[in-house]
Amino acid sequence: QVLLAESGGGLVQAGDSLRLSCVASVGTVSNWAVGWFRQAPGKEREPVAGISRQGDVTYYDDSRKGRFTISRDNAKNTVDLQMNDLKPEDTAVYSCAARAITSHRNVDEWDFWGRGTQVTVSS
Repeated sequence: QVLLAESGGGLVQAGDSLRLSCVASVGTVSNWAVGWFRQAPGKEREPVAGISRQGDVTYYDDSRKGRFTISRDNAKNTVDLQMNDLKPEDTAVYSCAARAITSHRNVDEWDFWGRGTQVTVSS
């Protein structure tokens, strides 16, 4: 089991950067695949990026691939999401989740979830 919590969200302007962190207060992130997801108002939760237990990285939308970077810091027990050149359409609640071994596009395949952190990008 792993207990996750997100931090780093906030209100920023278009073009700014944010770095979100997903920290495990129970368990070790290096033992899990960890993914970042987001849910905008009135929309379904969608996958952003995932990192497998082995460190393989997957970005689930090509439009974000060059702006978002997922990384794991085993020393800090975190998986971070660096977001650059933020756009108003990036406004959403960002959540991290964990599952065994590999990342997955389907949100229903993830077992443990944090509560999320709000990211708001103003134009």
